[in-house]
Amino acid sequence: MTPPPAAGLLPAALPAAETTVLRQPAGDEAFWRDYQRVLDRFHAGEMTPGDWSRWRAERLRAVLRHVTERSPFYRRHLAGIDVGAVTPRTLSALPFTTKDDLRREMYDVLSGSPADASIFYETTGTTGPSTPCPRGVRDILTSNSAVEESWRRLFRSRFGDRLPVVGLMGPSELYAFGDVFTAVTASLGACHVKIWPESPRVGFRKALRLIEELGVEVIVCAPALCLSLAKAALHYGYDLSRLPVAMFLVLGEICTPQFAANVASIWPRATVHPTLYGSQEALCIATGADTGRLHLSELNYIAELVDPDTGAPLGDRGEGELVLTMLVDGVKPLIRYRTADLVRIEDAPADSPLPGPVVEVVGRVADRIRLGEATLQPAELESAVLDGVRGCLGYQVVIDRDEDGRDRVTVRMDLLPRIAGDAAAVGAGVAARLRERTGVSAGIAVDAELDPVTNTGAFVSWKAARILDNRTEADHAAVVARQVAHRYAITT
Repeated sequence: MTPPPAAGLLPAALPAAETTVLRQPAGDEAFWRDYQRVLDRFHAGEMTPGDWSRWRAERLRAVLRHVTERSPFYRRHLAGIDVGAVTPRTLSALPFTTKDDLRREMYDVLSGSPADASIFYETTGTTGPSTPCPRGVRDILTSNSAVEESWRRLFRSRFGDRLPVVGLMGPSELYAFGDVFTAVTASLGACHVKIWPESPRVGFRKALRLIEELGVEVIVCAPALCLSLAKAALHYGYDLSRLPVAMFLVLGEICTPQFAANVASIWPRATVHPTLYGSQEALCIATGADTGRLHLSELNYIAELVDPDTGAPLGDRGEGELVLTMLVDGVKPLIRYRTADLVRIEDAPADSPLPGPVVEVVGRVADRIRLGEATLQPAELESAVLDGVRGCLGYQVVIDRDEDGRDRVTVRMDLLPRIAGDAAAVGAGVAARLRERTGVSAGIAVDAELDPVTNTGAFVSWKAARILDNRTEADHAAVVARQVAHRYAITT
């Protein structure tokens, strides 16, 4: 049976409420009553310095008591420390929790057993052993509340009082992506369809058919998938200007403003917004606004910045490696967890559409690149490559050495001539920006069949997908990305 055309579907109405109301489970009424009260004040922008001081102090005491009573790892890790005397001001005296700790201790990090959780997840294991990340009711509802409020405001700004059909393009098995966004769309009352093209049950052809038939206006995916979907649409004969996609909500890897502008040049009806910064271990750390900024889920974390090389404290504003202490005493709260992510944190402008400090994700600590006279963060390199570039369906930065031992860069780019314009002019711009930032000689090579590894995106790491560094042996992440690259191959 042929489904009705998208234009004939009756859109759902966006709930009139301007704040998230948690679907509270039975029991534990005191926690949910307090959390809902503070959540309402947070979303309304009514939290005072005194409110924040009380909330952080009370939640930190509760979490430290919780982990030292229930987590074998934290009982050892914090042995000899009077956790009852620790305050947000003295938190930096506690030892870090690292990814190596999580991989070594595994289930001993949990504050309870997996049976205490509602859902069991684990990390992907692409760069080390998979670690358990179960979530209980407290974890799920408090974390999802930030996503729900973000989407409510995003959708209202773009679609008014109606709700769009949402296409979810990400993994679900042992991974929180599908469950988080399914729960959020259900809470908002929106329709969603799980159409991850990399699933063997879906594929790009079926995903595109369903986008067209169902009138899917919002797609949630990794940034690289915005380009892969466009390449597949062109391959199958779709006119991108006639597909209903109006908004990409991206997550899982860096998305610079330059990348977002390039995607919008290819999808003429769509805008691109970072929607979520988070991880399996640390849950939903920051959520997106229609300004393109991410805002810290401030009720759920105390955020610190440290020097990524020395661990020295840098305060809670500025740039550094993000360290998180979770304020919800769920199944796996982490204390002073080094995320290995470089971020910038600044106070939100007064007219921001979401509360909470602004978080800009610069890239992973391990993805920093020494190039010529400079060390670049991933976001800096991507900005230099894509600034002003339009119609780019993908890129890869290839680094070699010339006959004198100096760094030489070739940026391989898949360009749509009708949008990108003259390739020579594009190449001159890329070369000039890279030379200005690094001092290296650079050029571009236009190639419609890029290395498939460029499509792996967030599955391994931005660096493994975007950088081919011939100066050194491939590291573990690069090897893993190349092993799985065939699954992500897209051709035009």
